[in-house]
Amino acid sequence: MEQTRVVKDSMGEIEVPADALYGAQTQRAKNNFPISNLTFGRGFIQALGLIKHSAAKVNKEMGKLAPDVADAIMKAAMEVAEGKHDRHFVLDIFQTGSGTSTNMNANEVIASRANQILGDADNPIHPNDHVNFGQSSNDTIPTAIRVSAVNAVREHLIPALDHLRSVLNEKGKEYEDVVKTGRTHLMDAMPITFGQQFGGYSRQVELGIERLEAALHRMVELPQGGTAVGTGINTDPEFGNRIADTLAELTGLPFREAENHFEAQSTVDAPVELSGQLKTIAVGLFKIANDFRWMNSGPNAGLGEVELPALQPGSSIMPGKVNAVIEESLTMICAQVIGNDATITVGGQSGNFELNVMLPVVVHNLLESIQLLANGARNFADRSVSGLRVREDEIAKTVGRNPILVTSLNPLIGYDAAAKIAKKAFQEQRAVYDVAKEMTDLSEQELKKALDPLTMTRGGFTDV
Repeated sequence: MEQTRVVKDSMGEIEVPADALYGAQTQRAKNNFPISNLTFGRGFIQALGLIKHSAAKVNKEMGKLAPDVADAIMKAAMEVAEGKHDRHFVLDIFQTGSGTSTNMNANEVIASRANQILGDADNPIHPNDHVNFGQSSNDTIPTAIRVSAVNAVREHLIPALDHLRSVLNEKGKEYEDVVKTGRTHLMDAMPITFGQQFGGYSRQVELGIERLEAALHRMVELPQGGTAVGTGINTDPEFGNRIADTLAELTGLPFREAENHFEAQSTVDAPVELSGQLKTIAVGLFKIANDFRWMNSGPNAGLGEVELPALQPGSSIMPGKVNAVIEESLTMICAQVIGNDATITVGGQSGNFELNVMLPVVVHNLLESIQLLANGARNFADRSVSGLRVREDEIAKTVGRNPILVTSLNPLIGYDAAAKIAKKAFQEQRAVYDVAKEMTDLSEQELKKALDPLTMTRGGFTDV
């Protein structure tokens, strides 16, 4: 049997585990929400610890908390930020929509640990009166959403995407002059180079980083200081600005006080926008991963243009089969991020008057999407893109037989005549050059120049 102790709150007595740093309000929430076993992750708990540390520091500087009390809270809160007490954060994310339960979880853990540090049994540090002084769940949880998400994007996602962009560029340069058949509608089209194709992928990722940067400009506005409804009741008018400065100093991130606390607390528009950009990145990575799967398909009965690293057996019954497993993993990550965005969108609609009431599920899905994309992008770069090999001999066999090469003859012989050459070349499975030599008056030199696949990748008109 688990040993317990009896604690009290405004609703009466309740038993909590004897070694738990949390108290009555956390235990009530734990009992009330036995839903999913999904709890808040490290990044969000870190943000709560940093906020509570900063609040105690600012309140100490403004004379709102006794120095010894503030110092004990600051030390305990930093321990929370550093992950030393994660096992005491026990609440399901499907809880009260404001996240009040988790705010109190943090207040109780920090108060208990601060009392251990201070060692003054006659004047205990109170989770509401001291740790939560000048704050409300209604501005603390939205602030923690922003702090944790901005930090995760800066520390994990942007570096991972930049790494993927760099690896895509390197692979493009390695094969920059190798010509392959371009495809539209999955059908043969005009030739392109691998350098051009991979340059397009790299630009997709680069634009994803730019989209994140734009969204972060609004994410760094912090709601802290608005307290219950945005008016700042029971806190100093300078608290919001000073806590934003303190958090900026602690994290090295450009946090600032929200321009309008009523907007910042009653909505999660900035997190919804960030999620939308994460979805856009996921859509782009989904496209790139599927292109890789198509190019790797076969290797004999598919396109077989590239060979991806052989990482593990691909079948429990077919010996020798190897699949594009990293790409399949990445597409599932992207699907999850797209689904998370739908949840966050619904969450964003769930603001009523002065408060959004789906904050926990918004931050859970937002942070999951950030981490999944960061891990997926880096894994894709390191285990797939970097080891890709272009099958140049196989590609060369098909480029010259592509009937669409006749497009470059349009300015010289007209669309209709070019179409006849394409049709005959396809039907007889012959090179376009050979058929065009029979069906036009163009010289060998003119045909070679007009039908050179590498020249076609440079655009413009054929000049013979």
